[in-house]
Amino acid sequence: MVTPGEPAGIGPDLVLQWAAEGHCLNAELAIVADPAMLAQRARQLGLEISCVIDPHLTFAPIADGALRVLPVPLARPVRPGVLDPDNSAGVITALYTALQACLDGRADALVTGPMQKSVINDAGIPFSGHTEYLAEHSGGDLPVMLLTAGTLRVALVTTHLPLRAVADAITLKRIVATARVLHHDLIRHFDIAAPRILVCGLNPHAGESGHLGHEEAAIITPALQQLRAEGINVIGPLPADTLFTPQHLDHADAVLAMYHDQGLPTLKYAGFGEAVNVTLGLPLLRTSVDHGTALDLAGTGRALGGSFAAALRLAAQLAARRRGPA
Repeated sequence: MVTPGEPAGIGPDLVLQWAAEGHCLNAELAIVADPAMLAQRARQLGLEISCVIDPHLTFAPIADGALRVLPVPLARPVRPGVLDPDNSAGVITALYTALQACLDGRADALVTGPMQKSVINDAGIPFSGHTEYLAEHSGGDLPVMLLTAGTLRVALVTTHLPLRAVADAITLKRIVATARVLHHDLIRHFDIAAPRILVCGLNPHAGESGHLGHEEAAIITPALQQLRAEGINVIGPLPADTLFTPQHLDHADAVLAMYHDQGLPTLKYAGFGEAVNVTLGLPLLRTSVDHGTALDLAGTGRALGGSFAAALRLAAQLAARRRGPA
């Protein structure tokens, strides 16, 4: 299942451009969106893409280059780059519809395009992001953000917090719970039998024996000791400025970073345009692009689809692995 996300952003462009470029994917896609919006955007982009309406997800064969669409109408026509709160309810309905298809077993995975949180909140709909919404409506206790770029995988203990709030959010309980989810889903999704996880310290030089902060000794190290007692292979806390080097990464399956801008700049530099966001801790498989709505590029044909294509490929690979041999 694919949701393009914010209809005024580049999500619809990425879907249409992907179909027009004739990518080969060993999976059947269904786009949950307003077919009129997709047809209009295709015309604006100069693309000849036909939409095959499949409201019951029969997955009957369709022509090459066509898009299978599970229709969810929007309230108003879409202007690329122009946010419209009146369409927010339709965007949320599309996400919920796709989620339910995965939970009901009618689809194997969900791939999401970027959403614009501000316009959904402007419509009076409480929404803090894809990850939180999917967890709330699927029963996921602790969603964990994992970004991948090739073999590099970075998970986060805290996500979208002001830097001033990060230290207070780093608790033994949170580290332990996040690492458990990461360990479990590296096995479940990536088929890694015994994951080896490198863990960043919070402070420069991992606190330098307490001279640059006490969180490592008081919180992070005890959390790692508890995890090791449970049989989880965690190494650290390690200084983040030296952890992201080949001598460490070559022997690791994932990195657990304490906060957003500690772990993700290196990953996005390593996999610029190809990084994928994977939400762990959910009862479904979900991947996403690693970028925003790029309203200024919507409808121009200049949106780069590398991350979207990588999210589709990874979802198809992981779903096939979970299904096992045909």
